[in-house]
Amino acid sequence: MEVHIMGQSYLLKCPTGGEAQFQAAVHKVDAAMCKIRDAGKIKARERIAVLAALNLAFETPAKSATPADAPVDEQVDPEGKMRQLLTRLDQVLGDDGRLL
Repeated sequence: MEVHIMGQSYLLKCPTGGEAQFQAAVHKVDAAMCKIRDAGKIKARERIAVLAALNLAFETPAKSATPADAPVDEQVDPEGKMRQLLTRLDQVLGDDGRLL
């Protein structure tokens, strides 16, 4: 499925039957990223994406952030999960794209 986030086109896979939920998620991410970009303080797309992801994750109620069936380490240490995600982002972006 082709989607547009912050004016850029992406081809992404979407679970069958989840198109409406997927489009809603894309819209939410696009709106969050555009809001950060339009504030004018941050220009790098990668930094905007990380800040938007963190803002969206922070908006999610804590109860749903660590469901009962989540691994025990995520239930006990949600910040540890965030650190893991940031580390993974840094690995994917490589040394030139370090975010933090």
